[in-house]
Amino acid sequence: MADSFFFRARRGLSPELEAARVRIEQLARDYGLDFYETIFEVCDYDEINMLASYGGFPTRYPHWRWGMEYLRMEKGYEYGLQKIYEMVINTDPSYAYLLDNNMMVDQKLVMAHVFGHVDFFKNNTWFQHTNRKMLDQMANHAVRVRKHVDRHGQDTVEEWIDTCLSLENLIDPHSPHIMRTRSRSASELEDIELHDGVHKLPARDYMDKFINPPEFLDAQRKKRSEERQALAHFPEEPTRDVLEFILQYAQLPKWKKDILSIVRDEAYYFAPQAQTKIMNEGWATYWHTTMMTRDILTAAEVIDYADHHSGTVATQPGQLNPYKLGVELYRHIERRWNRGQFGKDWLDCEDSTVRRGWDTGAMLGRQKIFEVRATHNDVTFVDEFVTEDFVREQGMFTWEVNKSTGEYVISSRDFKAVKRKLLFMLTNHGQPRLYVVDGNHDNAGGLLVEHRYEGVDIQLQWAERTLQNLARAWGRPVALRTAIEKKGVLLKHDGVDFTQEKLG
Repeated sequence: MADSFFFRARRGLSPELEAARVRIEQLARDYGLDFYETIFEVCDYDEINMLASYGGFPTRYPHWRWGMEYLRMEKGYEYGLQKIYEMVINTDPSYAYLLDNNMMVDQKLVMAHVFGHVDFFKNNTWFQHTNRKMLDQMANHAVRVRKHVDRHGQDTVEEWIDTCLSLENLIDPHSPHIMRTRSRSASELEDIELHDGVHKLPARDYMDKFINPPEFLDAQRKKRSEERQALAHFPEEPTRDVLEFILQYAQLPKWKKDILSIVRDEAYYFAPQAQTKIMNEGWATYWHTTMMTRDILTAAEVIDYADHHSGTVATQPGQLNPYKLGVELYRHIERRWNRGQFGKDWLDCEDSTVRRGWDTGAMLGRQKIFEVRATHNDVTFVDEFVTEDFVREQGMFTWEVNKSTGEYVISSRDFKAVKRKLLFMLTNHGQPRLYVVDGNHDNAGGLLVEHRYEGVDIQLQWAERTLQNLARAWGRPVALRTAIEKKGVLLKHDGVDFTQEKLG
């Protein structure tokens, strides 16, 4: 299906759409956006649902997950529950897809939105290590998996892919930017292995007890012992990239390692998009609203644009809309820096009347949002720029479920509570952070994983399934050290049975 679809979907733009594309691209460059070559293709709703089910790519490795996602999108479109207006992938050149039955005003909105996305992909630091040739890499992954299917059978390979996909979030999304582990040179490791004793300083026999006193030799022996123990215990430091640890040390057949490496590579490719969802969508929304309202819209298109754009930034009860939060925060930053509301004098001012009227005429807002776009991710974006004024202006609050009525109620409008809730939602997307702390647990080759407890209990049902699949991947029992109701527990799974025990 994927190969035939790839060629069927590639349709160029009509003369009218091409003229709009040329104009909007030039407008985007005039505003200072810097993006890769962007190729637009037109698809019908069936084709765009196929692309969306594959994560925006025209081909992926065979798995039931894609078909399930396609059916979900198809039903959502048929029942009027959802409609995909645009889709763009982070490659060089970038590919974007337009739905063929959209109104012309929608097509122009989508093009302006897409150029904002591609500018973000190219210039945001969190995307600098992503594979810009992922279109080819995805096709290569598909070929490799199909070869394994031909050799080992569809059911066997698909079952292993299920296991790998259930663990795909156990990576370290910051590792491309940070060197977390210290490496030892080969000669250093060899020296530690070959010398069970200690090195003496050269000296003649009659001077040896002075040059190499007993306390010096004892210190050398202790140092050697600690180095040998460090080598025997792995990893030397907790490692967050659980998948990499499994690839390095688990006794897996080559074909299973190959598939696990494919899942891990794709997880790292998509990780920056998850880390910058609010910023990315907010940036694209900022630019489509700017270009549409200032340069593109005709009088006949204003009502349709307002209707469709309002649907994009509408916020449903109990949900966070990244388009809305992102664009409003960029506008807030732009207003502040245009009016000089930054720096020591601004921070030291406690007079609310003075603060409301503060305007130095700095006009640095546009420069500032380009700077923010280049350096931040969602967590730092919210942490640095969501202010008490912003929370009040946007009417933000936290909510909870009333246990007696089952209804959603406002729990707090306090700035600190709102910001804390936002940051918790964005930090690892609310998922538990797991670290491998011992690859030889109980001296029996088991895997010990630690959950960095952050005030919210781990869900036992999910923990059981995750540990079961970790045990299958590791090939031996797996244990998870965590906390439930603030009390330490050790969850264990040997691939068949799940147990838990209290920690002292």
